[in-house]
Amino acid sequence: MANPTIHFEEALGSAVTDKRIEVLRAVQQVGSISEAARACGLSYKAAWQAVETLSNLAGVTVIEKVVGGSGGGGAELTKEGLALLQAADLLTAARQRALAKISRKGQPSGLSLAGVSGLGLKTSMRNHLPCTVVGIKRSQGVVRVFLALAVGRVLVARITYESLQLLGLKTGMRVVALCKATAVVVAPKIVVAGSVNLFEGRVMRLAGTKEASEASVQIGPGLQLVGFAEADSGLKRNQPAMAAVDESAVVIGLLG
Repeated sequence: MANPTIHFEEALGSAVTDKRIEVLRAVQQVGSISEAARACGLSYKAAWQAVETLSNLAGVTVIEKVVGGSGGGGAELTKEGLALLQAADLLTAARQRALAKISRKGQPSGLSLAGVSGLGLKTSMRNHLPCTVVGIKRSQGVVRVFLALAVGRVLVARITYESLQLLGLKTGMRVVALCKATAVVVAPKIVVAGSVNLFEGRVMRLAGTKEASEASVQIGPGLQLVGFAEADSGLKRNQPAMAAVDESAVVIGLLG
């Protein structure tokens, strides 16, 4: 049988700052998913989620169960899992060298290394908002993460506890909030109830069709939200408008 193709770019294309690779490394060291979860400070479910995500992205099986032994069984990395772990280490080392080189040469005024790291993220989501975690609240298995934008406004993302663990989110961390343009509703006036983020701003761009108009709303200096308004909303360029996005539609990404 031919060796399976490992999709390194898909599995390791973004900064390896979450716990997925850490879980894979722990499985290699302790030979057990449950022990790896404990070593990484994760729930058993979150550890399996990490492994399954890596397998899906890489397109190969990264661990396999081991039957028997003094402990009654466990898990070990496949040869593809080992290759993925080695590739992650090489990428981490190369990235550290690159950032160190940038730091030695100095940065242009106002440009942060965190922002540079975020440029490598490729996604279909139109809205990328740099922010800082300022609060985390857990309730009935759901986690609400409060994210401060540079313009002094707060965006809330609703995620699972497993995602909180895998991302290792803590107050003070710099992250990027993402959401699809189709998840953002734009209108002259919006009245909301429940878990919806609401922002006021000004329409900077409109691209209309018979069904809807894509609208770019400036919610602060250098910060815009792209969403959609109904075709008959009456919105015009430079007009005040509101933009709303549900908390569950906000995705949190880690900067390098």
